[in-house]
Amino acid sequence: MARLQEGPRRSSQHSSEGVRRIDEKQFVRTVAERTGLSRQEAADLTWATLEALTHRLSPGEGRDLITELPEGLAEAVRRGTTDLIERFGHHDGVRRVAERTMLKEEEADRGVRTVLAVLREAISEKEFNDLMSQLGTDFSQALESAG
Repeated sequence: MARLQEGPRRSSQHSSEGVRRIDEKQFVRTVAERTGLSRQEAADLTWATLEALTHRLSPGEGRDLITELPEGLAEAVRRGTTDLIERFGHHDGVRRVAERTMLKEEEADRGVRTVLAVLREAISEKEFNDLMSQLGTDFSQALESAG
């Protein structure tokens, strides 16, 4: 499995807090490599996952996440942002992603877990912890069971 490469700390790809900023292509390439999907399928999966999971986030948390993502992925979060926070579990989130991407549920499940794992590497630890606290325990358990 490919790991996201860490660049020099003073690079313009870092925020003022030293958070590594990757571009959308690298994020999607990493998802594709880890899931075995094509790059287009991985891009669709990534967008669908971010958009669906954002329905669970407060508007403030969505804005915080946007600041740490490359523009293309930030747009998926913007599209998913709503004033009404939805409550659904990991399984329902996977089903939403599967329906949107036309992937089998087991592929969507592996994909959602993978997108979360890549997010964990791509954004600050604080932001990732804030995200997971709003997604809830079953998303955390799903991510941890994926390794």
